[in-house]
Amino acid sequence: MLVKAACNALSYLPAGSNVKSSIYKVFLMKKFGIAPIALAASFSLCAAISGSAQITSTRSSNNTRPPEVAKAQADVNYVLIESGKAFKDGLMAYSQGRYQEAGTRFDKSVEVFLYSTLNIQGEPRLQNCYNQLIETVYRIEYPSDSQIPQVRGLATTCGWEVDVTLADKVAQMARPSANNTTAASTVAVASGPSDGGPRGFVNQEFEPSPLDDLAKLELTPEEQDVDDNPVAQQQYQYLQRVVSNKSLGFTFQVHPMIQQFINYYRGRGRTTMEVGLYRSGMFMSMARRIFREEGVPENVAWLGQVESAWKPTAYSSAAASGLWQFIPGTGVRFGLQRTAYVDERNSFDEATRASARYLKFLANRYNGNWELAMAAYNSGEGNVDRAIRRAGAANFWLAFPYLPRETRNYVPNILATILIANNPNQYGFGQIRPAPSLRYERLRVPASTNLALIAAAADTNVQLIRYLNPHLRTNTTPPVPYIVNVPFGKANEVAAIFKRLPASKIPNTQLANSTHGETWQTISNRTGVSVAELMEANPGMKHPSGKVFVPVAAGNRVESTAYTRPTNRPPTTPAAAKVRIVKAKAGDTVAKIAAREKVDAAELAKFNGLLPNSVLFSGREIKIPTK
Repeated sequence: MLVKAACNALSYLPAGSNVKSSIYKVFLMKKFGIAPIALAASFSLCAAISGSAQITSTRSSNNTRPPEVAKAQADVNYVLIESGKAFKDGLMAYSQGRYQEAGTRFDKSVEVFLYSTLNIQGEPRLQNCYNQLIETVYRIEYPSDSQIPQVRGLATTCGWEVDVTLADKVAQMARPSANNTTAASTVAVASGPSDGGPRGFVNQEFEPSPLDDLAKLELTPEEQDVDDNPVAQQQYQYLQRVVSNKSLGFTFQVHPMIQQFINYYRGRGRTTMEVGLYRSGMFMSMARRIFREEGVPENVAWLGQVESAWKPTAYSSAAASGLWQFIPGTGVRFGLQRTAYVDERNSFDEATRASARYLKFLANRYNGNWELAMAAYNSGEGNVDRAIRRAGAANFWLAFPYLPRETRNYVPNILATILIANNPNQYGFGQIRPAPSLRYERLRVPASTNLALIAAAADTNVQLIRYLNPHLRTNTTPPVPYIVNVPFGKANEVAAIFKRLPASKIPNTQLANSTHGETWQTISNRTGVSVAELMEANPGMKHPSGKVFVPVAAGNRVESTAYTRPTNRPPTTPAAAKVRIVKAKAGDTVAKIAAREKVDAAELAKFNGLLPNSVLFSGREIKIPTK
């Protein structure tokens, strides 16, 4: 059986592939369960039995194809295969209604590329697959009738074998109108996080803020080396030129620590930067616009990447929340409502505008010094004022020793992020394609509007409405007219529907889709509402057409019930009892340890803040999560 597995495994190798490639060993051992010791012997025996030139020709083919080329192709194949496995798992979960699991698997399919350390945009197969993968996942997550996810096309581009029926089913489910027919037979009321139809897989649980890890970050001697590292020295000189030509929209003092954080992001912090640059695509265009409107340099908006990694539900141990990590007091101070119905710290537009205004206030306070403004944004004006007094000058680098540790890391971290984001090719991040911009429209709805009513009017599901409005804390809007975000292209349609009904009746009304040829009597039969009440709720509509209002009986009214979300910062790692420590051997990589421990290399690397191909020194402790 072992030999058969080895022979089967070899069929996955492209012509001329080097079976000794470490990344292929990992793949073969994971795919077919072949122990490392038996791997080489099994290959040889397979060749002897089959007489095939597939194995024995590896050496001769390497004479015409350099080993490094063969290894590069093997690495590319591995990334495509692993990404495809995760994507197909996501399709299956999505088709079965397990949307949160689907979202996790789709994210994994993208992360395989990001964690691979390969030059994605430099390899056509990776580039084409990666770019189309992002587009397809986006179209599944944000349904649009005009742009259906091309699941079959993605499979062809990436070379994945995807069941055609499954691909078409998911593409159909990811259409906002997919439920129109079935919705016509029922009237659904949203009253909990599980409601909302069969599309969308995002959730709104709070996520850990990267600020907590930043407070503990210590740069290694290698990362601090700027003078003796030729690459770092060259980049530091480039940094000085960029800052001197004032192309970033604001000035700051050049300091070696900025380059040290660039060194960090080019090494063990690479994944953090890559994921941040990817997620920035969702919000950065909105942030640039609002910062520009508020008179704040657009590039200062990259502060959001350091604050939250562009996660609207990021929550820190200091009770800061949202994209811009406002603590409650500062949020209220800059106009963010925090009531039983909303916490606007988690909003998109309102929180971004509050952040821009706070930063402008701080910059004015410190006479246009953006480094001090950033420092005060992180630790408060009081801490910065005291540090300035102790330093005797309003200069960040002179005040540096007197600032909190997190703030000392925070400011150069932001400046490094700004430099990398503006010059990704220079710093080795040119292969990252940002996610598509999160598109939505803003609409004022009547007081106490149920989210299910908004979703039905917008031809979508409650889950997506909640995702677009992470600041809403209940299943209804506040008891006053309130602006909400709806899917792009739907604002006018939703507004037109709401205009048909007096605002006072909105809280006690649902929407139902009528089918062609239906009568008020058939709708009455399936809703339990009398014909007279239906006609009263839809004045001027002689016969049912399209979406019709259905009054909710007093006993069936939906109260403004809060849906469950965690209120404390979730743990970033499993409990100590669920972690096992192993020590690396000389020459080990994370991928090698993952193969020995039979765990996923990308997930193990992420868990330890490393890369799969990171070479570890002997004795380095690696945490292995256990079930």
